[in-house]
Order: sequence, then C-alpha cells, then structure tokens
Amino acid sequence: MKFQDNAGNSSRKARGRPRDWHDKTAQNIIKSLDRAMEVFEFLSEGQGKPLTTLANELHQSPSTMYRVLVTLESRGLVDFDVIDQVWHIGPKAFIIGSRFLLRTSLVERARPILRKLMEVSGETANLGIERNGHVLFVSQVETHASIRAFFPPGTLSQLHASGIGKALLSQMGPDRVARFLSEAPLERFTDFTLTSPDELTADLKRARDRGYAIDGEERNSGMRCIAAPVFDIHGEAIAGISVSGPTSRVGTGQISDLSNAVVAAAHELSAAIGGDSTQRRP
Repeated sequence: MKFQDNAGNSSRKARGRPRDWHDKTAQNIIKSLDRAMEVFEFLSEGQGKPLTTLANELHQSPSTMYRVLVTLESRGLVDFDVIDQVWHIGPKAFIIGSRFLLRTSLVERARPILRKLMEVSGETANLGIERNGHVLFVSQVETHASIRAFFPPGTLSQLHASGIGKALLSQMGPDRVARFLSEAPLERFTDFTLTSPDELTADLKRARDRGYAIDGEERNSGMRCIAAPVFDIHGEAIAGISVSGPTSRVGTGQISDLSNAVVAAAHELSAAIGGDSTQRRP
C-alpha cells in the first residue's frame, strides 16, 4: 500500500523489513533480548530447573538470571513452582506455538509448492486428503492451458480411480487396504478403471515401490494424473500432491519427468509440515 505523508513527500511503499535486514552482526542484536531467548530455549529443553542451576549452566550471575526469568514470567512464558522452587515453561509458550501450527497448516504451506509445480509441469497441480473412503480435493492451482483438469476444493473422488487416492492407498497397511476392498465394489468409470481387487493391489504395490501413483484415464477418459504421498512427522501419508492433464500433453513419454517433479513437490511439502518422507511407515 502506498501513502502520502503530511509534509507532502512522495508516496512510499510500506516495508516489512529495513534495507540492511541481512546484517546479523552484533550491532543489530539486542543483547538483553538475545540473553532472554537463550534462557527460554534452554529451559524448554530441560524443564524444572532451580535458579542456581540455570545461572551456573548458562554462565550468568544469579541476579541477572533472576531478572530474565521474572521478565519472561510477566509475559507468561515461564512459570515458577513455589513448592519445588524450580522454573518451567509457561502457558503462553504453548499459545504462541499453537499460533505457529495454524500458520503451518497443510493447505497454506502447500500453495506456493503447488504453484511452483504447476509452473514446472505446465499442468494443473492438486492437493487432496482422504475422507471417508474418498479423496477430498482441498487446493488446486490451474494451468493456463485451455484444456485442463478441474477439481475445485470440495470435490470428492473415489480412491481407487484417482492418482492421489492410489498414492494414499499405496501407503496403507495390508489390513486397511483389505478392509477398503471389502466395504464396497470397485466402481467402473472408464474402460481403464481397475475394478479387480487383485489388479488394484498389484498397482498399489508398483506405486509404493516407485514412490508415485498413476491414474491413466481411470476416472475420466483422455485425462492422466500422476500423484505422490505427503508424510507427516509420524511418517504417515496424510495427503497427496498430483499433476493432471490431457493425455495429449501428459503422455507416457512425459511420465518420467512429471513424476520427478511431483515426488519432489511432495517431499518439499512433507518437510514444510515437519514430516519426513524417508521415514515413512513400512
């Protein structure tokens, strides 16, 4: 936003940081604040410490340490246990951490990754999660091409006939897959839909081994989708990322390059939400 100051100076663009923000030298560090954050981080790693222990381990005088702790206590960041005479992390630390978790929501973190995937692949990029035996599409960045796939947020698709659905199924344990297969017959949508449990199971194994799944005209004729799972901190597949487009552009010859881009995007999103795709559950 631009604005005009009272003195009639030229418009200025509001800035979120100064020009020298890259400068992390001592002149730009508030020493007292830095010391307080050091105490706060140290206490978070080993709670329930008395004043003298904190002072000794952080090489500070007890009087300095006490002033830091009292200041943090006034903001609710630390608590003092009067019975045991020890200091703990306070409730405000949890509140602040919870706000960070809101910022790191899956959809918000996925948006720039989806946008980059669309630009790299030239095809529509999608994000979906599993809900009640279906894929629920929660975000999408459309390609600029005139012919394109369209799965607006809120769209539901069957797991067995979806790239994201098969990427998620491929990470489920045998018992859960067997339960899924027993709950309802596999509906046919096109001549390419996998409606045999044995065929689908074999396809899921291939998807798991290579790290991505393919929907080859299994839901819509003339459309192909390539998808990879996104993992959380527990190594569980909680979402899938995909690119989808017409077979005239997403042909068999493009699968190798597109799958590399999709898998890279899934890894990036996994890392962004604190997950690790290399530590996925067996």
